[in-house]
Order: sequence, then structure tokens, then C-alpha cells
Amino acid sequence: MIKYSLVCKKCDLTFESWFANSKEYEKLKKKKLLNCHSCNSIEIEKSLMAPNLINKNSDKKTNKELKKYNKIKKRINEYQKFIKNNFKYVGDNFAYEARSIHYSEKKKEKGIYGTASKKDIIELKEEGIDTQMIPWIEGKDN
Repeated sequence: MIKYSLVCKKCDLTFESWFANSKEYEKLKKKKLLNCHSCNSIEIEKSLMAPNLINKNSDKKTNKELKKYNKIKKRINEYQKFIKNNFKYVGDNFAYEARSIHYSEKKKEKGIYGTASKKDIIELKEEGIDTQMIPWIEGKDN
């Protein structure tokens, strides 16, 4: 399999496509079976692509990215553990519970966490209720 970066000469759209081999690309082009998915033009040409070379530094880069990912995941897990230990889980009732706390004369000492739609979060912020969205990782690691 080979991946080519293609460009439509009519609308300048650049896109990628996979072919069995370079001969397959030429065969489809000759039969005018390659077309732009934006303007439907058959004026499609290969454009320059940087090859994806594998060398000893590629492995270091991948390892570095994996370490960075694991570091971020570990930090998120630490935050989640802190939240679970120090806040009350209210599930899908987050918006209702947040309003109850905000408008109550007797403020609850313990904060809450749960799920809310983007619309609910926007409405809460418009009402002056401070809310934060954080990434949440579900799974057996937590």
C-alpha cells in the first residue's frame, strides 16, 4: 500500500488517498476514475510528500511522546483521586445541585462534581456560578 498526497487543479483542495501501488494510481488516473470529493473534477495530480523515515531518532521521539502522555495521564489521575476524596459526586444532577448550593442561604462546605452538558455549563456561568470542566479518564486505572 502507498499513500499519496493529491491536489485538485480546479479547486486547489489537497487530500490523501491510499493505493495498492504506484501502478494502481496511474491506472486509475488514466481511466479518469480519480476525482475531487469537493468539486468532482478529474484534474487530480500527486503533490510532494515528505517520506516517513524510520531511524534511531524516530524511536526516541515516540518514546518521548509516550512518556509525555503517561505523565499527563498520571496528573489527571491524581486530580481525579483528589476530587473523588474531597468532593461529593452528584452524577447527572450537577447543574441542579450547583444551583441549589449557589442560591441556598446555607452554603454546603463540601464541593460537588458530576456531569453536565455544555449548555448547562454556559447557563451556570451566566448565573454567576463558578464551574470548571476537567478531562476525566474512565477505566480500571482509576
